[in-house]
Formats: sequence, structure tokens, C-alpha cells
Amino acid sequence: MADYIVDATVDITDVVCPITFVKAKVALEELKIGAVLSIRLNDGEPVQNVPRGVKDEGHKVLRLIDNEDGTYNLIVRKENDE
Repeated sequence: MADYIVDATVDITDVVCPITFVKAKVALEELKIGAVLSIRLNDGEPVQNVPRGVKDEGHKVLRLIDNEDGTYNLIVRKENDE
């Protein structure tokens, strides 16, 4: 069972890198510290780059869920206001 409650979601399956990370970053900026964001993204570059980007920004990746349809849900907790 998950030890988090998702506070917000963003679907970035309709955009390509590097805009995927930009949209994820903007969605995180709108949340309070400690909030959890679910980011739906495509396989390939997005699933490789977005988790690394949010970690580099200082946020915590809680889980990466394979939806088994070519998409993933990345669960991230906002750790700072950067």
C-alpha cells in the first residue's frame, strides 16, 4: 500500500522533451512543500529525463509506476521551493 496521498496530477504525454520537464517543473512550482504530484509521462526520453530532472531540482521521487500501455506515472514529493 502507498504511503502517500496524491495532491495533484499532470499529464505530459502530449508533449516532447525538453518541454516534458518544463511542464513537470511548473506543476511542482504550483504546489506547497510536502505535496505529492503524479506525473503521467511517456516511455522513452520522458521516463529517462523527467525523474532525473526532478531529483536534480531537489525533489523526492516516491515511485515510478508502469501503466503497461507505453506510459508511466511518476510520483514526486515537493521538497523545496526552487
